[in-house]
Amino acid sequence: MRYLDEIFGLSGKLALVTGGGRGIGQVVALGLARAGAEVAIVSRSGAEQTVKLIEQAGGTAYSLIADVTQEAQVDAAMAEIIKRSGSLDIVFNNAGVCIHKDTLDASIAEWREVLDSNLTGEYIVARAAGRIMIKKNIKGSIINMASMSGRIVNIPQWQASYNASKAGVIHMTRSLAIEWAPQGIRVNSLSPGYIATPMSVDTPKALKDAWTPLMPMRRMGTPEELIPAVLYLASSASAYTSGSDILVDGGYTCL
Repeated sequence: MRYLDEIFGLSGKLALVTGGGRGIGQVVALGLARAGAEVAIVSRSGAEQTVKLIEQAGGTAYSLIADVTQEAQVDAAMAEIIKRSGSLDIVFNNAGVCIHKDTLDASIAEWREVLDSNLTGEYIVARAAGRIMIKKNIKGSIINMASMSGRIVNIPQWQASYNASKAGVIHMTRSLAIEWAPQGIRVNSLSPGYIATPMSVDTPKALKDAWTPLMPMRRMGTPEELIPAVLYLASSASAYTSGSDILVDGGYTCL
């Protein structure tokens, strides 16, 4: 266990999780805390339940309110993290939305909402984190939430805005990885397949019935099944990994 702790342990690290009030963000925040990190959770409506779960598990966490699409709010949250914790070592850049509408019915406002949250919001957070890491000479790890939808077109639902945003996240990740490699900052992305979260649980049964035959494992993944990949990217285990997109999709994109 000591050897695994040396490779994957996050003791003494500060991890920022955006969109950590529920779903994947909440589960990953708990996983990072269990690996030893102090966790700062940023969300639009607060994440006190996530903080409570982490504290019950023996970890340390706090919640900050900010909209990732608003640069001033993100900068204020980052300043508060440095004031409280003195460091920013890991970012799980997770906040995002999805709108299932075909292109002819979706409005331009809806297109902009998805791109603003999923791509521009992640860019704002990554840039703010990069500034801090460079200024404080922190060899940090930024993990951007992408999706298998950045590589394939989901069917039968139409979601061009979401797919485009996640493709953008993957290439933005590669760009930042090269740009910040000289500073020792690693930037990678995580691309889940269909994951059973509160958001997907509310998905109509007919849609899920259409998805299942397309999944080689014939089931959706769980948020907990993303934690090992996140720990790899967050820890020194991935010291020579940057600009990569890690697929955790049950083999979906192999088809």
